[in-house]
Amino acid sequence: MTVTDKDRDILARTLWGEARGEGLAGQIAVAWTIRNRVNDGKTNSWWSEGYAGVCLKPCQFSCWNKNDPNFAYLSGAKPIPAGQLAQAQKAADQVIAGTVPDPTGGATHYYATTMPKAPAWAARAKQMLKLGHHIFFKDVP
Repeated sequence: MTVTDKDRDILARTLWGEARGEGLAGQIAVAWTIRNRVNDGKTNSWWSEGYAGVCLKPCQFSCWNKNDPNFAYLSGAKPIPAGQLAQAQKAADQVIAGTVPDPTGGATHYYATTMPKAPAWAARAKQMLKLGHHIFFKDVP
């Protein structure tokens, strides 16, 4: 699969929007979840094509919702602090290149423990990893 500059940029912005408070390890885990969806998309067309397609699919990553406070930064209306964006780009590049292992064990979903309650799907999925304020899952029904 060809990874475009847009794929890299959208992935890095998604990592910033979803996990900027988690450090590099947490951003790598979120990036692997997205990569696992990209790879699963070869057999499951529901996920969309490529990193940008997966990240921008409606209702999947709340940071891209127009009413989310992060959206102004992700859309470019406000600047993301350069150091924070550089870290997200580093995580994106390492996961795209496959130079860091998948700490999630193949997870395709996660949620932030800061949410008021867990999503309904989490009760029937296989928990793979808890890292920082995120819990990662696979085999989501």
